[in-house]
Amino acid sequence: MLHNIVTKLEQNEPVSKQEGLFLLHEVDLPALAPLAQLMRFRHNPEQVVTFAIDTNPNYTNICDVRCSFCAFKRKGSDPDAYVDTVDQVMEKIGRAASCGVTTILMQGGLHPTLPLDYYVDLVKTTRERFPQIHPHFYSAPEIQKMSQVSGLPLRDVLQRLKDAGLCSIPGGGAEILSDRVRRKVSPKFPKGKSSDWLEVHREAHKLGYRTTATMMYGHVEEDEDIIEHLDQIRTLQAETSGFTAFIPWSYKREHSTLGKKVKVEAGPNRYLRIIAVARIFLNNFQHVQASWFSEGKKTGQVALHFGADDFGGTILEEDVMQCAGFHNRATADEVVALIHDAGFTAAQRTTLYKIVRYFKPTMSRGGTEGMSCRS
Repeated sequence: MLHNIVTKLEQNEPVSKQEGLFLLHEVDLPALAPLAQLMRFRHNPEQVVTFAIDTNPNYTNICDVRCSFCAFKRKGSDPDAYVDTVDQVMEKIGRAASCGVTTILMQGGLHPTLPLDYYVDLVKTTRERFPQIHPHFYSAPEIQKMSQVSGLPLRDVLQRLKDAGLCSIPGGGAEILSDRVRRKVSPKFPKGKSSDWLEVHREAHKLGYRTTATMMYGHVEEDEDIIEHLDQIRTLQAETSGFTAFIPWSYKREHSTLGKKVKVEAGPNRYLRIIAVARIFLNNFQHVQASWFSEGKKTGQVALHFGADDFGGTILEEDVMQCAGFHNRATADEVVALIHDAGFTAAQRTTLYKIVRYFKPTMSRGGTEGMSCRS
């Protein structure tokens, strides 16, 4: 079967679900790297790895869905529950902007009563006060929740957000796009069915949004569920061409209900296998992101040799992973150095993958690596 897969890749034909499962389950990890790199350089021919200067603030931790994997959620009655005002969110964005951040990826819990105007005002005010910032706001479940609370059709909610200045949304809330898995980890609407997540992204693409696709693995899924997830997003991409990138990360088990059942977290080898198989399987995605933030910086570097062409962002602020006991941060200088150390040229990008500037390694007087850049 491996010979047939190689032939398909050389002819730029998509592999089947059965072949994807074979790659994920049977092929030795070192053998996946050259196949993944073949696809990586077909989509992105230059020896360049991109990254964004971004941060991930949260506007509320109140959520009524109670996903078993989440350590971030709070009830409204909890002493540490919060909902930031628009001005408080703008303070967070202002601090980020002063640090050179160009993208704000903002998400929150699925609040049962927040009105649609609140979400619209966050977008509109961000655009007005910080025109240099790209708002990359609201996961698919949040947008479904806005529709549920407001009583408006999903398309109308997306249109109102777009009119306020939103043009891209993150891929959070996908978890695993297998209803078998979702019934176990997040059975309540708007996260209960794969179709809920897919519907938001399909409608967003129709309205001209660009979005990302994500996957959180390493809990109760089987290999078949991972391939089903990849097939679902590949099928939607063939329909709409609206996804910019695919971003997988592993489940962090601390402080969550599901963590009592999942005794061991997925490690680097599993991550590299999933990155490689995703790059091979997703023949219609241009970008696959190495999530150094969730997997560790060294694993992120190795992932650049297993099909990933993007190194994510700097992530100055983020609460969801912290609540799960996982702490990881990096400055822009450190991200550039990590990319260079992995053997690639670093380039800063926008949310929509337009190159802002390239960085080239230089040597300081003391003999250590520094940076230079060009627009």
